[in-house]
Amino acid sequence: MEERTRAYLRGRFGDYYRRTGITPPPDAHEREWGFIPWTAGPGTTMVRHRSLLDLGDLEEFLQRKRPQHVYFSAGRYADPGVSTMGEKGWRSADLIFDLDADHLPAVDPEAASYAEMLAACKDALVRLLDFLTDDFGFENLTVVFSGGRGYHVHVRDEAVLDLDSDARREIVDYVRGIGLDFDALVSEEAVGGTAGRSTPAQKRTLPTEGGWSARAHRYVVSYVEDLLAADEDEALARLQEYEGIGEGKASAALHAARRNTDQIRAGNIDVHPAFYELAKQLVAEVVASDSAPIDEPVTTDTNRLIRLPGSLHGGSGLVVQRIPRAELAGFDPLVDAVPETFVGHEITVEVTEGGPVELGGDRFTVQEGESTVPEYAGVFLMARGRAEKGPE
Repeated sequence: MEERTRAYLRGRFGDYYRRTGITPPPDAHEREWGFIPWTAGPGTTMVRHRSLLDLGDLEEFLQRKRPQHVYFSAGRYADPGVSTMGEKGWRSADLIFDLDADHLPAVDPEAASYAEMLAACKDALVRLLDFLTDDFGFENLTVVFSGGRGYHVHVRDEAVLDLDSDARREIVDYVRGIGLDFDALVSEEAVGGTAGRSTPAQKRTLPTEGGWSARAHRYVVSYVEDLLAADEDEALARLQEYEGIGEGKASAALHAARRNTDQIRAGNIDVHPAFYELAKQLVAEVVASDSAPIDEPVTTDTNRLIRLPGSLHGGSGLVVQRIPRAELAGFDPLVDAVPETFVGHEITVEVTEGGPVELGGDRFTVQEGESTVPEYAGVFLMARGRAEKGPE
C-alpha cells in the first residue's frame, strides 16, 4: 500500500470515528485492548496488552489514533494492561463464536463471489444461533458482522463466563457435530414379547423434541417426503445411491416408508430393517447439513481478542456491525455495513486488480487503471489491496 493511500484511509477512518458513537463492551475496564495502526512496510504491527486506562476515553482514542483495526479481549482480568498473560489475573471470559466464509466446507473462496460467501456464512450463522438458543438456552447474545467475511456471536450468560477451554471445546464439538454417534441419538424401548419369547422386542425411535435427535428426525422425514413425491423408478434410484442398499433393500425401504409414513413422522425409524439401515446413513448426512462450522480456536481461547463492534475493518472499510436478532433476516452486510461517512462522494483510484464490485446496492466492474467510483467502493478496493489512491 502506497503512503498516499495509507494517509487517505487513515484520515477518512478518523472522520468516521468523529461522527460515530462507539459503545464499549460490558466491563470494558477489565478487558485487554489492542489495535493495528496504519504502519508502513510489509505485514502489520499489533499493539496489545493495553487497558482502557492506558488508552483513555475510547472515542477520543479512536479519533486520535484512527487505527486500521481495533480489538478487545473476551477475557476479563484483574490487571489487563500487564504485558504477560500469566500476570493479568484472569477472572472470566465471554464465550465467542467466529464464522468465517473462508472456512466453510461448502464455499470455494476462489470461485464464489464476496456476496455469495457472505450469504453462505449468514446461513451458517442462523444454524449456530439455533444451537445456542434452542439447545443451550443462552439468552445474552450479541450478533456482529465482522466487517470482513463472517460473523461473531458474543455469549455473556453468567453460566458460561467461568468455563475453561476444555468445557468450551465440548460446546464446539456439539455445534460442529463432532463425535456425533447414531446410537446415542436413538431411543430404544421394549414393546412387549411374543408367545414363546421371554425377551421383549425393542422399538427404536428418534426423539422429535430437542437437540441433534430432533434435527436428525426432521432430516429423515424431509427425505421420506421427497422420496414419496418422486415416481417409483426415481425413488428406487435415489435409494440405491446409499452404500449397501441394492435393488431389493431399496424396494423394501420404499414400501416400508409408504406403509408407515405416520409412524416415521412420529419418530419411529424401526419400521423395517432396510429402512433402519437407510436412516443410519441419513443421520450421518445431518452433520454436514445442520452443523455450524465455527472456528474452534476462537471459542476455546479464554483470552481471545475480538473486533470491537462499531469500529471499522481495515481490510474492507466496512463497519463491524451489531445486528439485533429481529433484524438479522433482512440484514445485508454489503449495504447495511457501509459507513454513511463514505456515502455521497466519488473519488479517483488507480485500480491494480480489476473485477466485479458489489457494494452499497451497486454492482459494477472496474478495470485496471484510473477509475472514478463511489467513495465507499474506493475505500473497499484500497483496503483490500485492489487499488491505490488516485490524484484528486
